[in-house]
Amino acid sequence: MATSNIKAVFSCDIQKVWDVVTSLSNYWWRSDLSKVKILSEKEFIEYTKDGYPTKFTVTCTEICKRWEFDMENSNMKGHWTGVFNKKGDCTEIDFTEEVTAKKIIMRPFVKIYLKKQQELYVKDLKKALEELR
Repeated sequence: MATSNIKAVFSCDIQKVWDVVTSLSNYWWRSDLSKVKILSEKEFIEYTKDGYPTKFTVTCTEICKRWEFDMENSNMKGHWTGVFNKKGDCTEIDFTEEVTAKKIIMRPFVKIYLKKQQELYVKDLKKALEELR
């Protein structure tokens, strides 16, 4: 299993950060996605720009504090934990992904891939929050 963590602080209200991150219908800010299909209140599928699907099942929701889900596609299986902390007028995010590659040949590259995806996510989130000001 590979684990990757990223933290970032945004000059933004925690409610706004929470709303952007957890909204499944407003994914416009994600540069890596083509669409999100909502299956139920707790399940959704994200599709990459190439149409590759990943299924997510929400396992924990504590509004403006914590959001967790299990994720799976044909290449990997894992768990994502997002922690949100108010820091004065700012918001700190602390996101951790734990992933197991299903294909042995991919295992050495999982951590590098996760780190790259997390960096892109934070970059996109920062841009989206700046546009919403």
